[in-house]
Amino acid sequence: MVLTEILNKIGYITLNRPEKRNALGPDLIRALDEAFQQFESDDQVKVIVLRANGKAFCAGADLAYLQDLQGFSYEENLEDSLRLKQLFARIYALPKVVIAEVQGHAIAGGCGLMSVCDFAFTVPEALFGYTEVRIGFIPALVSVFLQEQIGGAKTQELLLSGELVSAEKAKELGLVNEIVSPEELTDRVAEFAGNLIQNNSSNSMAQTKTLLRKLDEENREKNLLLAAEMNARGRAHHDCVHGISSFLNKQKPQW
Repeated sequence: MVLTEILNKIGYITLNRPEKRNALGPDLIRALDEAFQQFESDDQVKVIVLRANGKAFCAGADLAYLQDLQGFSYEENLEDSLRLKQLFARIYALPKVVIAEVQGHAIAGGCGLMSVCDFAFTVPEALFGYTEVRIGFIPALVSVFLQEQIGGAKTQELLLSGELVSAEKAKELGLVNEIVSPEELTDRVAEFAGNLIQNNSSNSMAQTKTLLRKLDEENREKNLLLAAEMNARGRAHHDCVHGISSFLNKQKPQW
């Protein structure tokens, strides 16, 4: 599900479920968490690139996983939310710079995965969005990181509308840093990562990122726990049950 390699001091973590549009489920989340943990402690790795195989970067939650959720208890839903919280928080607070190489659509949890990276490069055709409200979910965990990164008003616009936005709009909102042609994306990300490695002190970048993350660390952790609890409770609501059922049956929910 996840491939790792090290080239020129860059640690590459690649989502490798192209047939499922790299959709997130418990196994993939665990594998990603382990990969980031591994590179965090590897002195050969100075910068990390998160990328994906296939047409989509990450399409959000896996369909089979959504089906399983319908039978979860509150405790199981909370445990599941805390697992994703751990991954997002690890990437966000990792002392090493993390760059998202987004070659295709990043939707819902997939867009959240991109959002907790430090930089994001994408292609003109990619679409982005937090579509959870359209199937009765709460985009809870990502709200904490987004408000910190792009501000409350932009976060509200994205999360409450549930709309997909273009790469240009995503750049305007601060979700992505640069738009590159598909043919040049991998080389451009490698060039950018290489410049960080060659021109900047690894220790200085690590300490700077650590400082930035510690500035509101206590509130962030408290808010993430609140978000995980709200997410777990929200999954039991009729709207979420109806939304998942409609989604799985390829029907539009009737709200």
